[in-house]
Amino acid sequence: MSKATGQTKNNALWFLDTLSARFPEAKIELNYHKKDPWQLLVAVVLSAQATDKKVNEVTPALFKAFKNVQAFAQATPQAVEPYVHSLGFFRNKSKSIVGAARMIVEQFGGRLPRERALLEQIPGVGAKSAAVIIANAFGEPAIAVDTHVGRVARRLGLTKEKDPSKVEAELTALWPRDRLIEAHHVLIWHGRRICFARKPACSTCPVNGRCPRVGVTTFS
Repeated sequence: MSKATGQTKNNALWFLDTLSARFPEAKIELNYHKKDPWQLLVAVVLSAQATDKKVNEVTPALFKAFKNVQAFAQATPQAVEPYVHSLGFFRNKSKSIVGAARMIVEQFGGRLPRERALLEQIPGVGAKSAAVIIANAFGEPAIAVDTHVGRVARRLGLTKEKDPSKVEAELTALWPRDRLIEAHHVLIWHGRRICFARKPACSTCPVNGRCPRVGVTTFS
């Protein structure tokens, strides 16, 4: 291990410890039945280009109308659309959800696979979505890289990469495996509450004194 790599790991651990102390309650903010991974998959698919708050507004009625993965598999995308029409790309999302349900019923016996590679074969589920699902539904250590995680990691100087898969690989190497889920949640909460995209609130940031603010030109 190079000295630089060792220093980066030390910085990464300090950032994680400090941000975790600031956001001890950090967790996934999508609502779903904790014993039903399928509901999490639906919520994750719907969250693309939409806030968790908006998704949480539509899923109660959606899950009441379609009570399980079998019900979604028997539906048409057009039947799902009225429940999610307030979200962006609702037609494509409805198609993906129904397609995912049919694949899960037909190929996986109605049970969501725990293997990430299999999840990524399901309509509407990419690498980030699969990481969110295995981490939150199955407790498998993973750090899903969304816009918040990527932005915060670059500003903290933990990666220079922009490709999410490369960012994930670098962050996974920096933190202990058993803290990857924690890191995922903490970075998202920090990005949503302090380290905003346009004008981060550096004056209230707990890591302000050590953060290199890579790429930051305007802050408060």
